[in-house]
Amino acid sequence: MNDQIASRHKAAFLNLNKAAEYLGISPNTLYVWRHRRQGPPSFRMGHRVMYRISALNEWVIAQEQADSRSNAALNPLTQKPMQRTVRTP
Repeated sequence: MNDQIASRHKAAFLNLNKAAEYLGISPNTLYVWRHRRQGPPSFRMGHRVMYRISALNEWVIAQEQADSRSNAALNPLTQKPMQRTVRTP
């Protein structure tokens, strides 16, 4: 029972290298995103940068929903064309 609890706790957080592997990107990309505040949320645990697996999954879902290829509501081809305004001199 204690082994199951310990393995769940170990799997709840990933360090930068393991998070990059989990996302299928290079650790350098994740490092740059962190410093630009663009990537998934992270935090420091002591001196180590850590990522919560649930936060990584939520971030990926948010990225999918923000992409017009994955979200039909954002696809410009399905939206009505904008009407031009006529300027009068």
